[in-house]
Amino acid sequence: MQSMTKTTVTSGQPALAGLVGNTPLLRVSEPLAPAGRGFWAKLEGFNPGGIKDRPGLHMVERARARGELRPGGRIIESTSGTLGLGLALAGMVYEHPVTLVTDPGLELSMTRLLAAYGADVNVVAEPHPTGGWQQARRERVQRLLEQHPDSWCPDQYNNPDNVAAYTPLALELASELGHLDVLVCSVGTGGHSAGISRVLRQLYPELTLVGVDTPGSTIFGQPARPRLMRGLGSSIYPRNVAYDNFSEVHWVAPAEAVWTCRQLATSHYATGGWSVGAVALVAGWFARTMPADARIAAIFPDGPQRYVGTVYDDDYCAAHGLLVSPPAAEPEVIGRVDEKEVARWTRCATVVDPLTLRDTQGNVVEDVVSDESDASKESR
Repeated sequence: MQSMTKTTVTSGQPALAGLVGNTPLLRVSEPLAPAGRGFWAKLEGFNPGGIKDRPGLHMVERARARGELRPGGRIIESTSGTLGLGLALAGMVYEHPVTLVTDPGLELSMTRLLAAYGADVNVVAEPHPTGGWQQARRERVQRLLEQHPDSWCPDQYNNPDNVAAYTPLALELASELGHLDVLVCSVGTGGHSAGISRVLRQLYPELTLVGVDTPGSTIFGQPARPRLMRGLGSSIYPRNVAYDNFSEVHWVAPAEAVWTCRQLATSHYATGGWSVGAVALVAGWFARTMPADARIAAIFPDGPQRYVGTVYDDDYCAAHGLLVSPPAAEPEVIGRVDEKEVARWTRCATVVDPLTLRDTQGNVVEDVVSDESDASKESR
């Protein structure tokens, strides 16, 4: 059984919005888990543009309903790719021009695709001295908003509608699986982990929510560093991240995500990008270590198409040292998110908002972001 919850559209191209949601589930087992064990993967890549079609449509719909976005007003937002697709779709459905601010690390194929869907792609040239590419993009967004009357920014990092957009996805999982013990989500803006867990915790109070991040991301209290992986991680602190909902966090390195993506491709004919590889590695570990009857779900945010030149390109991976041995069978364990700087798959069972971390003298650490002024163009 599948949820019938859909976005309501009263103008534009309603048939397009109807393509979003009710994505399939795939049972993933060997080689990531032993025979007879495994996890369920929610294949959000089956949406036209990926998982962020959901918040793209929902945030625009709600802004229009409140009068924040006027008919024909321009939508302007910062994106590393996937939300850009969702907003391009929403612009088409609701008849709004769309400007997407990105950085030089966005794949050329994605830039061309966004333009083909009618979006104006605006690329920043330099990272912000301390906030990296994300902060540089957000500052460009602000300038563009001032230049375009009646324009509107979804502010995906802090917009509660980003979180609410995932209620249908949560209901789909509940309907399809009947019960859920563990949910594994990558974390970028924090939207889908917060939105899905908020609903599922009401149905399954003992649900274990596992966040998956990457080294070099500040979301869970690590220092900001240049990062290859797009789609998860951050060099700012999105306020949509529901820290209190997480039972634990895992950081997964690029080479570990690449290995897992390729294993999924050869064994299940289903895979995706950096986030998918990272989430699948962690979900497979839970499937190996929990009781055999535990019901585990993982959110696969996208498919492999935009990663043909990175994750699935041998030359690219070799140049970045990503074609290495398989990941360790177990994660390294730390007791506190800022105990050490992580470099490989690492687990921490204590999750806190990093803006509340205290130093050894008991003082609140108000800025735990490292200087990213020399970050490469591939940091996010």
